Amino acid sequence: MSVHSSANIKRITTHVLQEMKDRGEKISMLTAYDYSMAKIVDAAGIDIVLVGDSASNVMAGHETTLPITLDQMIYHASAVVRAVKRSFIVVDIPFGSYQGNSSEALRSAIRIMKESGAHAIKVEGGAEIKESVVRILSAGVPVMGHLGLTPQSIYKFGTYTVRAKEEAEAEKLLEDAKILEECGCFAIVLEKIPASLAKKVAETVSIPVIGIGAGGDVDGQVLVMHDMLGITQEFKPRFLRQYADLQGIMTEAFTQYIKDVKNKDFPNESESY
Repeated sequence: MSVHSSANIKRITTHVLQEMKDRGEKISMLTAYDYSMAKIVDAAGIDIVLVGDSASNVMAGHETTLPITLDQMIYHASAVVRAVKRSFIVVDIPFGSYQGNSSEALRSAIRIMKESGAHAIKVEGGAEIKESVVRILSAGVPVMGHLGLTPQSIYKFGTYTVRAKEEAEAEKLLEDAKILEECGCFAIVLEKIPASLAKKVAETVSIPVIGIGAGGDVDGQVLVMHDMLGITQEFKPRFLRQYADLQGIMTEAFTQYIKDVKNKDFPNESESY
Protein backbone atom coordinates (compact mmCIF):
# COMPACT_ATOMS: atom_id res chain seq x y z
CA MET A 1 0.00 0.00 0.00
CA SER A 2 1.23 3.47 -0.83
CA VAL A 3 2.10 6.03 1.84
CA HIS A 4 -1.08 7.91 0.89
CA SER A 5 -3.35 4.92 1.39
CA SER A 6 -6.18 5.07 3.88
CA ALA A 7 -4.30 2.71 6.23
CA ASN A 8 -2.30 5.66 7.61
CA ILE A 9 -5.20 8.05 8.10
CA LYS A 10 -6.26 8.79 11.67
CA ARG A 11 -9.87 9.55 10.79
CA ILE A 12 -11.76 8.71 7.60
CA THR A 13 -13.88 11.60 6.30
CA THR A 14 -15.95 12.25 3.15
CA HIS A 15 -12.90 14.12 1.81
CA VAL A 16 -10.67 11.06 2.38
CA LEU A 17 -13.22 8.80 0.64
CA GLN A 18 -13.30 11.12 -2.38
CA GLU A 19 -9.49 11.10 -2.53
CA MET A 20 -9.55 7.29 -2.45
CA LYS A 21 -11.85 7.19 -5.49
CA ASP A 22 -9.75 9.78 -7.32
CA ARG A 23 -6.57 7.76 -6.95
CA GLY A 24 -8.20 4.38 -7.53
CA GLU A 25 -7.91 2.97 -4.01
CA LYS A 26 -10.88 0.69 -3.26
CA ILE A 27 -13.09 1.55 -0.28
CA SER A 28 -13.96 -1.15 2.28
CA MET A 29 -17.29 -1.03 4.11
CA LEU A 30 -19.00 -3.39 6.57
CA THR A 31 -22.04 -3.22 8.80
CA ALA A 32 -21.91 -3.15 12.61
CA TYR A 33 -24.69 -2.67 15.13
CA ASP A 34 -23.09 -2.93 18.57
CA TYR A 35 -20.08 -1.75 20.56
CA SER A 36 -18.06 -4.98 20.70
CA MET A 37 -18.27 -5.82 17.00
CA ALA A 38 -17.75 -2.21 15.89
CA LYS A 39 -14.60 -2.02 18.01
CA ILE A 40 -13.13 -5.07 16.28
CA VAL A 41 -14.05 -4.01 12.74
CA ASP A 42 -12.70 -0.47 13.32
CA ALA A 43 -9.41 -1.78 14.74
CA ALA A 44 -9.07 -4.05 11.68
CA GLY A 45 -8.96 -0.92 9.50
CA ILE A 46 -12.33 -0.78 7.74
CA ASP A 47 -12.94 2.52 5.93
CA ILE A 48 -16.72 2.83 6.47
CA VAL A 49 -18.92 1.27 9.15
CA LEU A 50 -22.56 1.14 8.11
CA VAL A 51 -25.11 0.96 10.91
CA GLY A 52 -27.57 -0.65 8.54
CA ASP A 53 -31.30 -1.10 8.89
CA SER A 54 -30.30 -4.74 8.26
CA ALA A 55 -30.20 -4.68 12.10
CA SER A 56 -33.93 -5.32 11.67
CA ASN A 57 -33.01 -8.75 10.23
CA VAL A 58 -29.81 -9.83 11.97
CA MET A 59 -30.30 -8.21 15.38
CA ALA A 60 -34.09 -8.22 15.80
CA GLY A 61 -35.12 -11.22 13.70
CA HIS A 62 -37.59 -9.45 11.42
CA GLU A 63 -38.16 -10.76 7.91
CA THR A 64 -37.62 -7.32 6.30
CA THR A 65 -35.90 -4.04 7.16
CA LEU A 66 -39.26 -2.24 7.45
CA PRO A 67 -40.13 -2.71 11.17
CA ILE A 68 -37.01 -1.10 12.68
CA THR A 69 -37.68 2.34 14.20
CA LEU A 70 -35.70 5.56 14.28
CA ASP A 71 -35.18 5.16 18.04
CA GLN A 72 -33.78 1.67 17.53
CA MET A 73 -31.41 2.89 14.78
CA ILE A 74 -30.18 5.66 17.09
CA TYR A 75 -29.60 3.08 19.85
CA HIS A 76 -27.48 0.89 17.55
CA ALA A 77 -25.63 3.89 16.07
CA SER A 78 -24.77 5.29 19.51
CA ALA A 79 -23.20 1.96 20.53
CA VAL A 80 -21.12 1.89 17.33
CA VAL A 81 -20.00 5.52 17.72
CA ARG A 82 -18.69 4.77 21.23
CA ALA A 83 -16.50 2.00 19.79
CA VAL A 84 -15.10 3.57 16.62
CA LYS A 85 -11.94 5.67 16.52
CA ARG A 86 -11.03 5.75 12.82
CA SER A 87 -13.80 4.56 10.51
CA PHE A 88 -16.42 6.80 8.92
CA ILE A 89 -19.85 5.94 10.39
CA VAL A 90 -22.95 6.00 8.18
CA VAL A 91 -26.45 5.31 9.58
CA ASP A 92 -29.52 4.20 7.63
CA ILE A 93 -32.60 6.37 8.11
CA PRO A 94 -35.25 3.66 8.54
CA PHE A 95 -38.35 3.15 6.45
CA GLY A 96 -41.08 5.69 7.10
CA SER A 97 -38.76 8.32 8.56
CA TYR A 98 -37.99 10.27 5.38
CA GLN A 99 -40.18 9.24 2.44
CA GLY A 100 -42.71 11.77 1.21
CA ASN A 101 -42.01 14.49 3.75
CA SER A 102 -38.77 16.47 3.59
CA SER A 103 -39.42 18.10 6.99
CA GLU A 104 -39.66 14.70 8.65
CA ALA A 105 -36.59 13.53 6.71
CA LEU A 106 -34.62 16.48 8.06
CA ARG A 107 -35.87 15.88 11.63
CA SER A 108 -34.87 12.19 11.41
CA ALA A 109 -31.41 13.00 10.05
CA ILE A 110 -30.77 15.63 12.73
CA ARG A 111 -31.90 13.26 15.48
CA ILE A 112 -29.49 10.58 14.23
CA MET A 113 -26.57 13.02 14.06
CA LYS A 114 -27.28 14.71 17.42
CA GLU A 115 -28.26 11.68 19.47
CA SER A 116 -25.78 9.13 18.12
CA GLY A 117 -22.78 11.21 17.05
CA ALA A 118 -22.56 9.45 13.67
CA HIS A 119 -20.92 11.10 10.65
CA ALA A 120 -23.51 10.67 7.88
CA ILE A 121 -26.87 9.14 6.97
CA LYS A 122 -27.96 6.84 4.13
CA VAL A 123 -31.29 6.93 2.27
CA GLU A 124 -32.77 4.67 -0.40
CA GLY A 125 -34.11 6.06 -3.68
CA GLY A 126 -33.43 8.61 -6.40
CA ALA A 127 -35.57 11.35 -7.97
CA GLU A 128 -38.55 10.56 -5.72
CA ILE A 129 -36.62 11.51 -2.55
CA LYS A 130 -34.65 14.40 -4.08
CA GLU A 131 -36.41 17.02 -1.93
CA SER A 132 -35.56 15.15 1.27
CA VAL A 133 -31.92 14.71 0.23
CA VAL A 134 -31.55 18.42 -0.59
CA ARG A 135 -33.15 19.42 2.72
CA ILE A 136 -30.89 17.13 4.78
CA LEU A 137 -27.79 18.33 2.93
CA SER A 138 -28.78 21.98 3.42
CA ALA A 139 -28.54 21.35 7.18
CA GLY A 140 -24.94 20.20 6.73
CA VAL A 141 -25.59 16.48 7.15
CA PRO A 142 -23.60 14.29 4.71
CA VAL A 143 -25.84 11.93 2.70
CA MET A 144 -25.01 8.58 1.10
CA GLY A 145 -27.47 7.41 -1.57
CA HIS A 146 -28.64 3.83 -2.22
CA LEU A 147 -29.94 2.62 -5.60
CA GLY A 148 -30.73 -0.71 -7.28
CA LEU A 149 -32.29 -3.23 -4.94
CA THR A 150 -33.63 -1.00 -2.18
CA PRO A 151 -34.76 -3.38 0.59
CA GLN A 152 -37.14 -0.79 2.09
CA SER A 153 -39.18 -1.06 -1.13
CA ILE A 154 -39.34 -4.86 -1.02
CA TYR A 155 -43.14 -4.98 -1.13
CA LYS A 156 -43.13 -2.81 -4.26
CA PHE A 157 -40.68 -5.14 -6.04
CA GLY A 158 -42.16 -8.28 -4.45
CA THR A 159 -38.79 -10.02 -4.73
CA TYR A 160 -35.11 -9.64 -3.85
CA THR A 161 -34.08 -10.37 -7.43
CA VAL A 162 -31.47 -8.43 -9.43
CA ARG A 163 -32.65 -4.91 -10.34
CA ALA A 164 -32.20 -2.76 -13.46
CA LYS A 165 -31.83 -5.58 -15.98
CA GLU A 166 -34.39 -3.91 -18.25
CA GLU A 167 -33.23 -0.88 -20.22
CA ALA A 168 -35.82 1.54 -18.79
CA GLU A 169 -34.93 0.71 -15.19
CA ALA A 170 -31.21 0.86 -16.00
CA GLU A 171 -31.62 4.32 -17.53
CA LYS A 172 -33.59 5.53 -14.53
CA LEU A 173 -30.91 4.20 -12.18
CA LEU A 174 -28.17 6.06 -14.07
CA GLU A 175 -30.32 9.20 -14.05
CA ASP A 176 -30.97 8.80 -10.31
CA ALA A 177 -27.24 8.44 -9.64
CA LYS A 178 -26.61 11.73 -11.47
CA ILE A 179 -29.42 13.40 -9.50
CA LEU A 180 -27.95 12.20 -6.18
CA GLU A 181 -24.52 13.50 -7.18
CA GLU A 182 -25.97 16.87 -8.27
CA CYS A 183 -27.86 17.17 -4.97
CA GLY A 184 -24.53 16.80 -3.15
CA CYS A 185 -24.44 13.19 -1.91
CA PHE A 186 -20.87 12.15 -1.02
CA ALA A 187 -21.30 8.51 -2.17
CA ILE A 188 -23.82 5.99 -3.53
CA VAL A 189 -24.42 2.33 -2.70
CA LEU A 190 -25.51 0.13 -5.62
CA GLU A 191 -27.19 -3.11 -4.59
CA LYS A 192 -27.71 -6.21 -6.73
CA ILE A 193 -27.54 -4.75 -10.24
CA PRO A 194 -25.69 -5.97 -13.38
CA ALA A 195 -21.92 -5.39 -13.11
CA SER A 196 -21.83 -3.59 -16.49
CA LEU A 197 -24.40 -1.02 -15.31
CA ALA A 198 -22.59 -0.51 -11.99
CA LYS A 199 -19.35 0.12 -13.91
CA LYS A 200 -21.12 2.70 -16.06
CA VAL A 201 -22.47 4.49 -12.96
CA ALA A 202 -19.03 4.53 -11.28
CA GLU A 203 -17.51 6.01 -14.46
CA THR A 204 -20.33 8.55 -14.94
CA VAL A 205 -20.45 10.08 -11.46
CA SER A 206 -17.41 11.58 -9.79
CA ILE A 207 -18.39 10.52 -6.24
CA PRO A 208 -17.51 7.09 -4.75
CA VAL A 209 -19.79 4.20 -5.71
CA ILE A 210 -19.92 1.26 -3.28
CA GLY A 211 -21.29 -2.07 -4.52
CA ILE A 212 -23.04 -5.04 -2.96
CA GLY A 213 -23.67 -7.58 -5.66
CA ALA A 214 -22.68 -4.98 -8.26
CA GLY A 215 -19.43 -6.43 -9.61
CA GLY A 216 -15.84 -5.32 -9.14
CA ASP A 217 -15.70 -2.18 -11.28
CA VAL A 218 -17.11 0.13 -8.60
CA ASP A 219 -15.09 2.14 -6.06
CA GLY A 220 -15.66 -0.08 -3.04
CA GLN A 221 -17.59 -3.00 -1.55
CA VAL A 222 -19.97 -3.49 1.37
CA LEU A 223 -21.26 -6.66 3.04
CA VAL A 224 -23.40 -7.38 6.08
CA MET A 225 -21.02 -8.48 8.83
CA HIS A 226 -23.19 -11.37 10.09
CA ASP A 227 -23.39 -12.81 6.57
CA MET A 228 -19.69 -12.61 5.73
CA LEU A 229 -18.72 -14.06 9.13
CA GLY A 230 -21.10 -17.00 8.71
CA ILE A 231 -23.07 -16.11 11.86
CA THR A 232 -26.23 -16.15 9.75
CA GLN A 233 -26.29 -19.15 7.44
CA GLU A 234 -29.76 -18.83 5.88
CA PHE A 235 -28.83 -15.99 3.51
CA LYS A 236 -26.41 -17.06 0.78
CA PRO A 237 -26.75 -14.92 -2.37
CA ARG A 238 -24.19 -15.21 -5.15
CA PHE A 239 -22.49 -11.94 -4.18
CA LEU A 240 -21.72 -13.06 -0.62
CA ARG A 241 -18.24 -14.35 0.12
CA GLN A 242 -18.23 -16.03 3.52
CA TYR A 243 -14.90 -15.28 5.21
CA ALA A 244 -15.47 -17.39 8.33
CA ASP A 245 -17.84 -19.96 9.81
CA LEU A 246 -18.46 -18.30 13.15
CA GLN A 247 -21.71 -20.18 13.61
CA GLY A 248 -19.73 -23.43 13.63
CA ILE A 249 -17.00 -22.07 15.94
CA MET A 250 -19.53 -20.58 18.37
CA THR A 251 -21.71 -23.69 18.45
CA GLU A 252 -18.61 -25.78 19.25
CA ALA A 253 -17.66 -23.43 22.10
CA PHE A 254 -21.19 -23.42 23.53
CA THR A 255 -21.58 -27.21 23.40
CA GLN A 256 -18.16 -27.68 25.04
CA TYR A 257 -19.14 -25.24 27.81
CA ILE A 258 -22.44 -27.08 28.40
CA LYS A 259 -20.56 -30.39 28.55
CA ASP A 260 -17.99 -29.01 31.01
CA VAL A 261 -20.72 -27.64 33.29
CA LYS A 262 -22.72 -30.88 33.21
CA ASN A 263 -19.59 -32.99 33.85
CA LYS A 264 -18.56 -30.68 36.75
CA ASP A 265 -15.35 -29.97 34.86
CA PHE A 266 -16.00 -26.21 34.92
CA PRO A 267 -15.01 -24.40 37.02
CA ASN A 268 -11.91 -26.28 38.16
CA GLU A 269 -9.75 -25.47 41.20
CA SER A 270 -7.63 -22.83 39.43
CA GLU A 271 -10.81 -21.11 38.23
CA SER A 272 -12.23 -20.83 41.75
CA TYR A 273 -11.43 -18.40 44.59
